[in-house]
Amino acid sequence: MIFSIILTLALMSVSHGFAPTAFSPKSKFPLYLTAETSGKQKEIKVGVIGCGRIGIVHLGAISKCPNVTPVIVSNPTVSKAEAAAKQFNVARFTADAMDVITDPEVDAVWICSPSQYHPEQIKACAANGKHVFCEKPIATDLAETVEAINACNEAGVKLMIGLQRRFDENFKRVKKAIQNKEVGDPIMIKLCSRDPSPPPFEYVKGGGGIFADMAVHDLDMSRFLAGTDPIDILAVGSCHIDKRIEELGGSEKFDTASCIVRYPNGVQAMIDVCRQSCYGYDQRAEVLGSKGMIATDNVYPNTAKIYKNDFTGNADMPYDFFLSRYTEAYVSETVAFCEALVKDEPVPCTGEDGLVALIMSIAADKSAAENRWVTFQVSFHRCRAEKGIDKRWLCFFLTF
Repeated sequence: MIFSIILTLALMSVSHGFAPTAFSPKSKFPLYLTAETSGKQKEIKVGVIGCGRIGIVHLGAISKCPNVTPVIVSNPTVSKAEAAAKQFNVARFTADAMDVITDPEVDAVWICSPSQYHPEQIKACAANGKHVFCEKPIATDLAETVEAINACNEAGVKLMIGLQRRFDENFKRVKKAIQNKEVGDPIMIKLCSRDPSPPPFEYVKGGGGIFADMAVHDLDMSRFLAGTDPIDILAVGSCHIDKRIEELGGSEKFDTASCIVRYPNGVQAMIDVCRQSCYGYDQRAEVLGSKGMIATDNVYPNTAKIYKNDFTGNADMPYDFFLSRYTEAYVSETVAFCEALVKDEPVPCTGEDGLVALIMSIAADKSAAENRWVTFQVSFHRCRAEKGIDKRWLCFFLTF
């Protein structure tokens, strides 16, 4: 069945012009963090919502950034907020996320809460003039994703989405090689993502499925490397590890999946993901071009190798999970967001990037469910609002 979704994001603007490029409004709540008289940088004061695993990761990244200070953290289980505040020397902690969002001292909010709370918290931040860094996803629902992006654009606050692999030095080097034509024109992109061990059944149940929960990072990376929006996708999935999940619905019953994504000019991206690999956390990328190839290897805690009569190779396994593998990437994306605030420039990973990543995961889910190619068109452009209203609109077209 073919159907179309047209989602319209109202983007406020005083300009009457039309320009089919990425839209990043100047902030209504600008952060002037460089003192003109002394040349000294001021602090960016931030609040963090959620002190679970990913919240602690971001607090660690924030603590490594110069001139960025967390001033308040929250968690529904307040003992976790208290422990995080003590660990990172944060002055205040609370059980209520709204205390963070409404704090007059806070310039920007990191949203690290469970996914179902993201859209409402983003909209609350926008209403209170707070810039937002949100872990993926913006929301698990398309309409809620659009509403959250729209709220930030109308309020003039910046919204950055946490897709940390874009800031990893390995993937950045591959992107640079493509941009500089070091390997010629891209022909084929290969990405793999394999976790060292599967998550608990309770995590998988209600998690949105392997494409939205796991492969979304690889789908986004394929688009990041391709430098354009995809044409169509074919996905398949299966279960090999924890047979209990076979009773679940949709792609939650898969622990292994593959995707082929087609991009303009015949570029193909092939992605494989698996929730378990016996040899450690496997995160690799390869791009074949018309003049060569560039590929990344896994990242190890050291370069030591063992040489024996029955074994030659790395002395230790690759980093065991994303928390250690992407530590520096989390710091880099935090620095990039703060620089965008200081300079009042566009953020490097936008709400629209998060929206397209969600769309790609939904399309993969549909492809696997219906055993067919799914075609979609992602087109961001502005059109003049009706009845002479002085607004700009960002229109998103999706056809399955």
